[in-house]
This record gives sequence, C-alpha cells and structure tokens, in this order.
Amino acid sequence: MNDLESRIRTSFDRQSMMRTLGARLALIEPGRIAITAPILPTSLQQHGAGHAGLTFSIGDSAAGYAALTLMPEAAEVMTVEMKINLMSPATGDQLVAEGRVIRPGRRIMVVAADVWAETGKTRKHVAMLQGTMIPV
Repeated sequence: MNDLESRIRTSFDRQSMMRTLGARLALIEPGRIAITAPILPTSLQQHGAGHAGLTFSIGDSAAGYAALTLMPEAAEVMTVEMKINLMSPATGDQLVAEGRVIRPGRRIMVVAADVWAETGKTRKHVAMLQGTMIPV
C-alpha cells in the first residue's frame, strides 16, 4: 500500500457514517475515488429503493476523497456545497459512487460524482453530484 492509499484509507476508516452504511473504498487514484455500499434493508426509503441519503452520503464522500488525494499530506477536506440530481430509483444490490476532481485549486476544489446502482453485471446511473470542497 502506498502513502496516498494509506492516508485515504486511514481517514475513511474514521468515518462512522461510512461504517454504518457498510461502505468500502473500491478505487484510490490521484483525483479519483470509488466507494461501494450495499443497499441494505436499513437504507431503504418507503418505496423499497435505496434512500437518497445513502446515495448522497457515498457520492459526497467519493467526491471529497477525490479532492483529498490532490491535497498536501497534512490537509483534510470538508464540503462547502454539494448539489445532487437524482435520476432514477436506487434499486439493486449495491451502489457505486465514482468521485473525481473537476478543477483543483489551492483554496477550493470543484468536484463531481456519479452514483450507479448495480445488480450482478447490470449497472444503472441513479445520481450525479457536483460541489465544492475546501481544505481544512
């Protein structure tokens, strides 16, 4: 495990929300992160689809950690603002959030994430997020 991966995993492991959701880091690259989370019975909305809160949580974290990969070693990151477009019900076995940096900056970073619902090899695009991160 390289220094970047170790740093991201250590930070991610401190997030009790991600543990509660069963979320896992699936990809760590400079400027890119993927997070998976099962669609658990405890994460459903009233119609039986994954709750938008689950979708937003892993999308926001994927985008934030993508930003963190490009920040100095001592930095941490927080969301300044985040917009979400929910495009389709989150039905399937798991969600995959793929975060990326759109524009790195010294004071703020523009980020985005796509969230997919997966069942086996079938993948459906359920949400897009765009936001701003700030180093703290």
